[in-house]
Amino acid sequence: MKPTLTSVDLKVSATSDQLSFGDILTIDFQRTLRIPDDGSVYPLPPGLGNFPICRVDDYATTVPKSWLERGGIFIPMYQREALWLNFTAAEHLPCAVKIAAGKINAVSGQPWDIELSPDGPSADSITDFATDEGEDLPEECDYIVVPEQPWLDGFNVGQGAVRQFVAMPLGLGYTAEGQLTGEENHGGLQIAVYGPTPALLKELSELEIVKMDYQMAFSPEMGLAAGGQMKQKIYPDPHGYEYWDQDNSVCTYVHIINSMAYREITGQEPPSTPISAATYGKYGLPWFALYDEDRREIAAADKLKQIKSVAEMDQQKFGQSLQDDETVEVKSVVKLKAGKPVGGGNW
Repeated sequence: MKPTLTSVDLKVSATSDQLSFGDILTIDFQRTLRIPDDGSVYPLPPGLGNFPICRVDDYATTVPKSWLERGGIFIPMYQREALWLNFTAAEHLPCAVKIAAGKINAVSGQPWDIELSPDGPSADSITDFATDEGEDLPEECDYIVVPEQPWLDGFNVGQGAVRQFVAMPLGLGYTAEGQLTGEENHGGLQIAVYGPTPALLKELSELEIVKMDYQMAFSPEMGLAAGGQMKQKIYPDPHGYEYWDQDNSVCTYVHIINSMAYREITGQEPPSTPISAATYGKYGLPWFALYDEDRREIAAADKLKQIKSVAEMDQQKFGQSLQDDETVEVKSVVKLKAGKPVGGGNW
């Protein structure tokens, strides 16, 4: 008889291109195309390789002093460059994950809170909602479940779409943090991971499972602003929030810096800028979509629907867009099956 797990190890570690939470979850930060902000809703753009990851502690003498208290890791991005988060986890060991940008929850739009929202779906409500075809789960749900959710490309604006994560310097007011709080003190990404409770681990262990650009002279620290729209659903928790062990969780801070600061801190060259969406489309390279028409999604976050995109902020500040948002012809879309993964500090 196989032993039943009673808890999982969530110790955070980092390689040169992956962030790991024990043996339960790995996250890599994917370089990608910045899709046009032209009012269209595009398919999922491709991954163009992982952003390099550096531990803050390894550069204690060259990073900003504020980072030493926050700890975590850092990645380099160019201004107006986009990224998406790729999650990999075992089906038999799911986890709950909270993602924030500048301490603004990317799913709910609410200020960062280390605890899972008690107003999210409960195990009982999962059954209730299953009887109501097409009805959204409560807006207060503020986390995702991996591997149920294979990736996250942007801020939840609902109706099967997200607004792409796009890097912008702090201090200009472009980021979600700046627009919703009036200040830009944090930037970067904040990630919290929760393991399953012993009750869920026992339940799962009894199942038969087959394992399967330019740089500008602003702050070198970056936050995430809203870009163009793409098709992506954020799925509800299939278990219920009480199944996540809030006594067994871990958080980490992902600092984002521009390429010049990365060079100064590490002595290494940052990755080259990615190709444009126009060039990608010109050669007819593939975009991606999920077969998930039968999947429900959590409700749109009203606060995130209100934030202006980078292009809209350009118009507000300068009367014109400062980026190329020419519409791209999507010639090829690769359909992927949903539901399968593809591919500490004091704050």
